Amino acid sequence: MDPYLNHSGKMENMASLNSANSALHFETEPNYGNRISTNGTLGMTQTVQPDIQKTRKISEPGPTSVDPNGFLVVDNVTKVYPTAKGPFVVLDGINLTINEGEFICLIGHSGCGKTTLLNMVSGFNTPSTGQVRLQGQPITKPGPDRMVVFQNYALLPWMTVTDNVYLAVDSVYPDKPEVEKREIVREHLAMVGLTEAADKKITQISGGMKQRVSIARALSIRPKLLILDEPFGALDAITKEELQEELLKIWSDHRCTVLMITHDIDEALFLADRLVMMTNGPSAKIGEVMTIHFPRPRDRARIMEDPEYYDLRNYALDFLYNRFAHDDDE
Repeated sequence: MDPYLNHSGKMENMASLNSANSALHFETEPNYGNRISTNGTLGMTQTVQPDIQKTRKISEPGPTSVDPNGFLVVDNVTKVYPTAKGPFVVLDGINLTINEGEFICLIGHSGCGKTTLLNMVSGFNTPSTGQVRLQGQPITKPGPDRMVVFQNYALLPWMTVTDNVYLAVDSVYPDKPEVEKREIVREHLAMVGLTEAADKKITQISGGMKQRVSIARALSIRPKLLILDEPFGALDAITKEELQEELLKIWSDHRCTVLMITHDIDEALFLADRLVMMTNGPSAKIGEVMTIHFPRPRDRARIMEDPEYYDLRNYALDFLYNRFAHDDDE
């Protein structure tokens, strides 16, 4: 299955997707059209060719400078690792400004440095040159102002759901009264629909529930920046869509800033304000930044009936499969 296409099995989306697709007529591009044409949801094959002239306005070239007053600023960051064959440049001159409250998705082929960039924003790693700043302060180490949700959950399996969240709250707020800390835990478990599973061990719950625990744990300490590293990549399509909906609702209620890695274009178009598209590594850069104008709150079926959805989707696919095709995908 193609990692950039979201093949959902949810029945409620099929009618709207059929309706939208029936109005679209694209011609096959020999060099990549057949590779992006299979629609697993509808059981049909549809070949597509992006309307480049129409959609180019919605995507801008990768920034060459930053706004020094931005909420999160990645300022001319380069990451180089020494190897036996000489320096290996992972990222080369990354510039990105993220505003407070924005939801930003990052996409690109494996090896383009997405996780390396997130690690520098998280404070797990540092740039070779350049600087990453949050509210004007350089990021040099991990901190509670930035919380990460990993694809593999990173939970403590011998603890209960409650204890996993409580551990974070107690670490960041050791001086809060016990009753207040417990209330914070209960509130955030309720937020992700896990009240009834609060006393279960991590080994007793499903993958989707584990990711809900991870999200509750991250949000329980009220971070300024929520960092998501392919959080739904290991989940089935139905659970994935449900968690996307829940994440958007939580984000709408709290409006923390989000930086998220994804390999799913449909996920990015549903969630993000902007989609940052990376060129291939080594020496990867931000190739283009796509602005996603769908109004909020977002309705998945309504978005998929909008012709602009397919313009955006096809443009991103063209970027990934035509202009920056990956050798491993050939």
